Amino acid sequence: MVKLEKIIDYMHAPRQHDDLTQAQRLFHGRGHAYPGLNHVTVDWLPPVILITLFSAEESAHIEALTASLLSHFPQCQSIQLQHRYILNGPIELLWGEPIHELVVEENSLKFHIHLGKARNTGLFLDMRNGRDWVRRHSRYKRVLNLFAYTCGFSVAAIAGQANFVMNVDMSRAALSLGRQNHRLNQQDLSRVRFDKVDIFKSFGRFKKSGPFDLLVCDPPTFQKGSVDIRRDYPKIMRRLDQFMAPDATLMLCLNAPALGEDFLMDNMAQCAPEYEVVKQITAPSVFKDAQGRGLTILCFKREEYKKSG
Repeated sequence: MVKLEKIIDYMHAPRQHDDLTQAQRLFHGRGHAYPGLNHVTVDWLPPVILITLFSAEESAHIEALTASLLSHFPQCQSIQLQHRYILNGPIELLWGEPIHELVVEENSLKFHIHLGKARNTGLFLDMRNGRDWVRRHSRYKRVLNLFAYTCGFSVAAIAGQANFVMNVDMSRAALSLGRQNHRLNQQDLSRVRFDKVDIFKSFGRFKKSGPFDLLVCDPPTFQKGSVDIRRDYPKIMRRLDQFMAPDATLMLCLNAPALGEDFLMDNMAQCAPEYEVVKQITAPSVFKDAQGRGLTILCFKREEYKKSG
């Protein structure tokens, strides 16, 4: 087994103070680019370092990694460990202060982070470039944000001067945190809507609130009883004309290694053949993926509107 402290040799570890003010992934083993370390990720959520394990590790290796991280990140106030391979596994404090709630910054936008309450922290760091793209392409637009989670895309859209954003998710708690994220950035909530509904039973609601100029769709791969993306993504694609403007842009996301880019391309060709890809957005470079099975983000427009987009 590769010793965990080897991670320091591979780590994306910015040394400039300004870089370290930003939330970011420091090491991404999940892309199988580093043999023997595909079960580990390391995130910088200043001032917290969060190590996530997707399978068990020897305590001596964890202690060695902790010591190495401390020597490289004197700004760190807390190192915590999430055992992701355990259902509802707790976050363990390895060193420093027991920080459970904090605010992080990404490209001048702020987001609430909660450690230990759920499997996810409240912000998907691999979507950083997607949020930046939405911010740059939302001006004066009406945006529909499906599977909104904590509304990171919505915060980016309002920062980019969107006229209106409709956030849709099944989780009341996630949308509540999304509302807090907007307030944290001192954004006008009269331009934002939060709908706790089942997306697949709400197409009429979207039609009534539309048409929308930009669709952001970032679904989970699978949630028991609510979402199976292999079955359900085409249901959205087939109904685009019901709630999207003719010249709308679609940003379709997929984080399902077993499916990948071909899944989006093939289903759009069958369900909405009038749309063509105009942009592929990649994850930050730290999310290196040796197998080409990482995050997929594709932007689509109708053929007749491609040049104007």
